[in-house]
Formats: sequence, structure tokens, C-alpha cells
Amino acid sequence: MSFVCLFSFNDKQMLKNLSIIFFYYFTQTTAIFMLDTFLSSSKLLKTFQGHTDWVWSIDYLTSDIDEFICSGSHDKTVRVWDVNENKQIRSFNGHSDNVYHAKFSPYHYYNNHRSVICSSSRDKTIRFWDIKDNLQLQVFNGHTDGICGITFSSFNGGRYLFSGSWDKTIHLWDVETSKALHIFNGHKAVIWCVDISPLQGNNHNRNDNNGKSNSAGVIGGNGYTICSGSFDKTIRIWDIETNKQLIVFDKHSDWIRSVKYGSNELENIGACAILSGSSDKSIRLWIFGLKELHIIKGNKEHGGILCLKFLQSKKDKKRNSDINLCYGSVSGSICVWG
Repeated sequence: MSFVCLFSFNDKQMLKNLSIIFFYYFTQTTAIFMLDTFLSSSKLLKTFQGHTDWVWSIDYLTSDIDEFICSGSHDKTVRVWDVNENKQIRSFNGHSDNVYHAKFSPYHYYNNHRSVICSSSRDKTIRFWDIKDNLQLQVFNGHTDGICGITFSSFNGGRYLFSGSWDKTIHLWDVETSKALHIFNGHKAVIWCVDISPLQGNNHNRNDNNGKSNSAGVIGGNGYTICSGSFDKTIRIWDIETNKQLIVFDKHSDWIRSVKYGSNELENIGACAILSGSSDKSIRLWIFGLKELHIIKGNKEHGGILCLKFLQSKKDKKRNSDINLCYGSVSGSICVWG
């Protein structure tokens, strides 16, 4: 039996200033979950049981009324959990193989006021599920092998979706028309993870009267890029507007498991930085034009790095930086560097 857990933190200021991504590494019978010392005040708040195999992905959606978690699992299902009611409210069973990624769709939320989940699977499809009406809305076919990481565009209200696949390609999809617009080629092995650069310039944190993110004018434009991490041990940067590969980072010695752009809030690093986590037990920081900038070597006991995120913490006059780094590992440990 696999399950999803919620933890609460007694330190409200910490909870306000830190955004932690947890990676849950589950087997059918065992859950390993360890928190760093600084989170020792946490307590188990809720457990959602239902999945019968590894939980590969979780996402969170909140509104004025509802709080939902969605999860994708090795048991081939996408499940939705009502946080307030502490129960499963939906189980979508349309995939015929492992579900690697499940995310709430910002496009459907902003444009149609619908709570919709997008999921990617080893069955070579991407599917969209309507929570309220309990039905499948769309199916994207086009990849020739299993689909791993997915990410929505930070512009145009999340209209565009990027997917990485076992077929060694990245597909760009128009969610509105359900059409594939471009295929990015260059990786030599499975593309496990993808991320998109954050909103830039005067688009950042601005909305129109309908609550939709401002458009970028063209698909991408303004220098928007995507980054991808692969089992070929490289991270590649792609220009969305021109569809060209810009940069290849190749210093990792094992599979790339996670890539993440910096954000505009990180004053000392910014959106031009990329973090990568690898099965080689290291995290590397890359800056455009400077190649590799810094290496953090993870604890050998933690195994490979599986997910990571920049954290914006409260400024401390004794420190030169208010930026922390959080990563999750194969062992289930979550570590914070600052």
C-alpha cells in the first residue's frame, strides 16, 4: 500500500517563507521519510491511502473554497484528494501503464474556471481529467514511447505544455487545440524532466482583468527557454521561439533526475540560473554564459538527487544570501542548504 502524507509546521513564519517540495519514495510495503533537523517541529497531519504502488508525482491546488492534491502512481492511476475532507474524491483509471507525472492545469483553471489534471504516462499518452465532472477531456498522442516530465508555460495563461519522453524528444503542445506544435531533438537517451523559464520583464506577476497571465505575444518570445534533463547525463537549453538548442551542460556523471530554473525573486541568482540534480549524488548550479558555477555533493547515504527547489527565506543580516536550496533524495531524505 502506498500513500500520500501531509505535515504541518509549528513555526508559522517558517511555513510562510519556505516553499518545500517533498519527494515521496514509496514501495508497496515501506515508506521512508526523513526531515532535516530544522524541521523537527513538524508533525504528521494527514495520510491519504489508496495507491497500491510507488507515488511518482504530487501537485497541489487551492482556491477560496477547496484544497486538492493530485497524485500519479506506478499503479497506473491518477487520484485526487480533498485535503479538507481528508479523503480521496476521484480515481482516474484511463492510463494503461505507470503514471509518471500529474499536474493541475493552469490553462483550464484560468480560462474555463475548471479544475483539471494533466497526467503523463509510460503508455505514451498525456491525458486531461475534469475533477468535477469525473471525465477525461483530452488525450495527446504523438510520442513514440513513455512520457515522463511535463510542464506548463509561464506565459499565455499556461496554454502551452512541454513533455519529455523515453523517445528522447521534447514535444510542445497547444492545450487549446490539442495539437503538437514542435518536436525538440538532441538528447541521446530518456528525457526525464523539463522546466520552463519564469515570467520575464513586465509580464512578471501581472494579470489581465480576467485573471489570465499576460501573453508573450508569440509562443515564447522575449527570450523564454526550456531546460531538459536526460539519462544521457546532459542538461540542454532550448529557445522556445526559434526551437533551437542553445546550450549543453555535460558535467554530471549519471542520469539527470531534476532540473529547475531560478526565479525573478532570487535577487542574487535570478531566472538565468538552472539547478540540476542527478543520480551521481550531486546538485549543480549553472549560469548562462558561465557554464557550471557551483557543485553541492550530496551525502552518499542519501543516494541520488531526485528533486530540488530554490527557497526564498527571510533575510538574515549575518548571512550574505537569503537563498536556500532544498533537495529530495532516493533515501527519502530532504535536505536544505543555505
